[in-house]
Amino acid sequence: MDTPPKIESHKTAVLLVTSIAAFVTPFMGASINIALPSIGGEYSIDAVTLSWIATSFILSAAVFLIPIGRIADISGRKRVFIYGGIIFGGSSIICALAWSAPVLIAARVVQGIGGAMLFGTSAAIISSVYPPGERGHAMGINIAIVYLGLSLGPFLGGLMTQYLGWRSIFWLNTLLCALLLVVTVWKLKPEWAEARGAQFDLAGSIIYGAGLVAAMYGLSELPAWYGFLALAAGLAVLLAFVKWESSTASPVLDISLFRHNQVFAFSNLAAFINYSATFAVGFLLSLYLQYIKGLNPSDAGIVLVAMPVVQAVFSPLTGRLSDRIEPRLLASSGMALTAAGLLLLVFIGAETALWYIIASLIVLGVGFALFSSPNINAVMSSVDKTSLGVASATLATMRLTGQMFSLGIAMLLISLFMGRVQITPEIYPQYVRSLQTAFAVFTALCIGGIFASMARGKTH
Repeated sequence: MDTPPKIESHKTAVLLVTSIAAFVTPFMGASINIALPSIGGEYSIDAVTLSWIATSFILSAAVFLIPIGRIADISGRKRVFIYGGIIFGGSSIICALAWSAPVLIAARVVQGIGGAMLFGTSAAIISSVYPPGERGHAMGINIAIVYLGLSLGPFLGGLMTQYLGWRSIFWLNTLLCALLLVVTVWKLKPEWAEARGAQFDLAGSIIYGAGLVAAMYGLSELPAWYGFLALAAGLAVLLAFVKWESSTASPVLDISLFRHNQVFAFSNLAAFINYSATFAVGFLLSLYLQYIKGLNPSDAGIVLVAMPVVQAVFSPLTGRLSDRIEPRLLASSGMALTAAGLLLLVFIGAETALWYIIASLIVLGVGFALFSSPNINAVMSSVDKTSLGVASATLATMRLTGQMFSLGIAMLLISLFMGRVQITPEIYPQYVRSLQTAFAVFTALCIGGIFASMARGKTH
């Protein structure tokens, strides 16, 4: 039997490898956001196509997350985690060598699969070794590392884009993945597969993926008639997925978790709303700061770093607090603060001072830190061990589908106000109006999210 020092050493090793994974994927996303204008300039592509460089990764990860979570429960979380590192690192090399926008977008799709295998299993691995009384603190540290990646992404990404070119971002991620694989193979010895022997629902996974892709494609093509058609078809297929999962013997997603577990259902809904309201902030402000305000990539990155730095500082504290205080109270307060930060951004224009934007981002950062760690702790504490992988993947899917929805709203508004054109000085006023409208929509979403967060009920 393991002695307590060995158990503690193993917990530390788990936290180390999951923290490396927690850093890599958000660092990648935040770095790419700041590099988008440079990528757009090299490939001469319009703003909507440019947004697909960010969206393709998120869409791919969202499609594969829930199936991968189930596969990890059945065949082993460590195995899936290692393969994820290999795929993420390999696709980063292809991204660095991409000779056209379609090649880069295709490589980002593959990178999304690897990313899903990494962050879709991380929370489940932590929950496998940390008991409920310590889980919130461990999750808080993990979330702080996510925000460290988000913090360094705009800053380092901006510097690297300006002085080494945007491709250097992908080479750095390749090195980080190599480090991740070395530490995982060296430090992580046991395997976790509490659902070993269960059947995998391949048909349900295909239905789910098809519905999600159709819905997201339709959202990106609005207001064209085929955009409405694709969106309606995608939603219909997702409804068919829910019906299928309710009747199959071994579902890829246990729908009963939503029907009979109020904490699980409303915590996931709150996560979806929160990410829907916040994710496009970095994308929209990156373009605003570089085009409208005329900042170079590194200076824009310094401005955008305000929000994730605050998140990284406060997340461990709020994670620890959620082990003692009702998560719904902390998370709901965070949602309210996030709404306040978004409301401040509604009023930005071409002449807005940088200090005002930074102050708004700080308010957003505090709100997100108050929401995120307690919300994750609530979700992972509401299920038993056989469902940890699916719960982790479901929560990550809510995050990613929320991020997709957020970018979808941004793309729709850019299309409505500007059309599918490159961002040039003549259309700067239209871009600012699309920005203001997006922040107004996000504020309304977040206000609705406060009620979803409060409706979850008590966890402790």
